[in-house]
Amino acid sequence: MSKFPKGFLWGGATAANQFEGAWQEGGKGMSVFDISTGGTVNTRRRWTPVLEPDTVYPNHDGIDFYHHYKEDIALFAEMGFNTFRMSIAWSRIFPRGDEEEPNEEGLKFYDDVFDELLKYGIEPLVTIYHFETPLYLAQQGGWLNHWMIDRYEKFAKTVLTRYRNKVKYWLTINEINMFMTPFGGAMSAGIFDDKTEYTEQMRYQAEHHLLVASARAVKLCHEICPNAKIGCMVAYGPTYPLTADPADQLAAIQSMEMGCYLPSDVHVRGYYPGYALAYYKNHGLNIVMSDEDLQTLKEGTVDFYSFSYYSTHCITTHKADEGSDDMGMDAGVKNPYLKANDWGWQIDPVGIRIALHSLADRYGDLPLMVVENGIGALDTVEADGSIHDPYRIDYLRQHIAEMGKAVEEGVNLMGYTPWGCIDLVSAGTGEMRKRYGFIYVDKHDDGTGTMARWKKDSFYWYQKVCKSNGEDID
Repeated sequence: MSKFPKGFLWGGATAANQFEGAWQEGGKGMSVFDISTGGTVNTRRRWTPVLEPDTVYPNHDGIDFYHHYKEDIALFAEMGFNTFRMSIAWSRIFPRGDEEEPNEEGLKFYDDVFDELLKYGIEPLVTIYHFETPLYLAQQGGWLNHWMIDRYEKFAKTVLTRYRNKVKYWLTINEINMFMTPFGGAMSAGIFDDKTEYTEQMRYQAEHHLLVASARAVKLCHEICPNAKIGCMVAYGPTYPLTADPADQLAAIQSMEMGCYLPSDVHVRGYYPGYALAYYKNHGLNIVMSDEDLQTLKEGTVDFYSFSYYSTHCITTHKADEGSDDMGMDAGVKNPYLKANDWGWQIDPVGIRIALHSLADRYGDLPLMVVENGIGALDTVEADGSIHDPYRIDYLRQHIAEMGKAVEEGVNLMGYTPWGCIDLVSAGTGEMRKRYGFIYVDKHDDGTGTMARWKKDSFYWYQKVCKSNGEDID
């Protein structure tokens, strides 16, 4: 008998800006990722204010889901998905982000995608906003401005109304705490160079605007789609103290509070926690919050909590060698008990169980969902076209096993959608060779490739996992 409950959601996760392509088709406008070039291992993307000739912009093509969606969805159905996480490209619906009327051709595209998913009995899990800020809005300062909340609300209202009979599960904003990092927030505030500082004041003010926007979307969903469920999405990775020194323990707690728990406490509880308000005061930050904003946060609490989980970090108050990952985030100190992938992300299956217990302890019986988890790796296509990826199977099997233990231990887990169920463009580096998928896509870092789809060994393994409700993971 499976450890996972009946009706558990098994699927995979993607984002429009990383796999959709068709950047100038169907009336789509430009997003911040359309001016982003690819990077290399352990380097970040580069943003170019003007498109440069003879330069590869990986997101322009993505993996061309726009033209391959029927083929891809058929493959997801073959694997046994009963849910599929995707996002709606804001600039495909409102090309500049501030139009009076939405782009009907863009709306129709997602109608077709949802219809295709539902044909196979696959429930769409839709992220309203997954970093795809319309370029025009970013150039006006984006989330540094309170008016951005209204722009997002109009977008959210449009898609919630249009797809209210097709989508049961929604997420408001992807990895909302990433906007507090230089990588995640600067690009959506119109800062595309390394010389302009994205200050702490800017980061937390932008985060406040995002939290209010998310709460407005929750309120709208409850009004427009009363039978749907809408959740938050947080990038979550436990931070461990490196030593038994109490100072390290305190540093780990404070790192988790401001890095992960600040946005989720607001999402779930509806108000700013005391530690966050104290941090603002003690660091001289003046985060503007109107009474109306605070009332909105109170009224817009989420129905479930979803999160991404890839790795864990260590922190110490002692002198140590520190590292950073390809997302430009502080990776803290290397954990001597863990191995790492080719990009330096440490692999910690037990950490996902720790995360689930920590969240269940903090938020009670609120349903939880792991909506991103996976390993970026260098895959090799053999002469006969096969792709053997035991490292991916091993990584996911260990994480699913730990999730199963957490469920047995009382955690209310509702679903699992590993990241990049089909190869797509890396968010951090713009690479194609950093592959996550069960399905190989013939596209390469120089922009070449046929876009053909091939099944990896992990495709057949995950098919067994989905169809056995997580019972057969060996």
